[in-house]
Amino acid sequence: MSIDPRTVLSDELIERIRSRAADVDARNVFPEEDLADLRAAGYLGALVPEDRGGLGLSLADVSLLQQRLAEAAPATALAINMHLVWTGVAKVMQDRGIDDLRFVQEDAAAGEVFAFGISEAGNDLVLFGSDTEAAPLPDGAYAFTGTKIFTSLGPVWTRLGLHGLDTSSPDAPQMVYAFVERDERVVTRDDWNTLGMRGTQSRTTELHGAVAPADRVVRRVAPGPTPDPIVFGIFSVFELLLASVYTGIARRALELAVATAQKRRSKKTERAYSQDPDIRWRIAEMALAYDALPPQIAALCRDVDEQTDHGARWFSLLSGVKHRATGTAKRVVDEAMLAAGGSSYFAANELSRLYRDVLAGAFHPSDPESAHATAAAAWLGPLEA
Repeated sequence: MSIDPRTVLSDELIERIRSRAADVDARNVFPEEDLADLRAAGYLGALVPEDRGGLGLSLADVSLLQQRLAEAAPATALAINMHLVWTGVAKVMQDRGIDDLRFVQEDAAAGEVFAFGISEAGNDLVLFGSDTEAAPLPDGAYAFTGTKIFTSLGPVWTRLGLHGLDTSSPDAPQMVYAFVERDERVVTRDDWNTLGMRGTQSRTTELHGAVAPADRVVRRVAPGPTPDPIVFGIFSVFELLLASVYTGIARRALELAVATAQKRRSKKTERAYSQDPDIRWRIAEMALAYDALPPQIAALCRDVDEQTDHGARWFSLLSGVKHRATGTAKRVVDEAMLAAGGSSYFAANELSRLYRDVLAGAFHPSDPESAHATAAAAWLGPLEA
């Protein structure tokens, strides 16, 4: 890493965020104080170049920071992930000579909060299609009408990056990527009442003709799979930072299991459970699984930063690392619960919250079915018609 992570997310900041996580989860509210602390630390501009007011960090740097943040408060890390995705996309495109998202970088450095308005109920095309109508306006602006789900940062975002389908322009259909601000044409439902990741407040967003001005319409691409830089940017940054959050959860679960094993003592042997062969095997199994994740994520982050050309393999590599990270994290938390014993089943136990939070990993794109289909296509070729 180019800098010590503690210079960005200090030990004191991490402990403040950790101390609030249980209350945020119990009350099912957005972690406003966490956001204020992260904004004050310049974290909203972590991926923004220094000459545009940011910290000038690489994707590999921020991946490690997100792992660190997720160890303290998974929901806070996952929420801020969605802001970092857009600043990461801006960096990926700028690095490749496309500076269309400069305003994203400058606004983020100034403290604006970007939400990710891509997910739609029942839309398994994700980036390759949309049920949201993108209606062109005479001045080059677009009006968006539709419903987005899982919009993290629901109560606090000030900018919403989204996509919709233009079916009326001469070159239609076209996928339109743009940014809108909050006004009366955007309704955020208060409907986030979930098993875990409660602090993300990933609420449903209704768009009733929300207008993106012409200078905030950043890309028009044909529907379907495409190597367009904005699609690659979204997919790569989203998958890698998502994998980072769940890897952080896995590490924290491992740490808690170790601490509990060292503290608990057996009535039978009068020795710490850390000396019990079965507990040692269980924790070793967790460590072996966890240890594989950070190097994989770091290598792919560096490849994005350094513009390594994996060609058509990129999508299977990215969906694969997300799939492995979320699946491994769940298995590690499962093992940690067993290693820690029955006390971990109580709601007040941090492991209980991690157990609920880690379950969300399976629902993020790419889901297990999509990841396997992508890997099969990469190795076996496409399905025959």
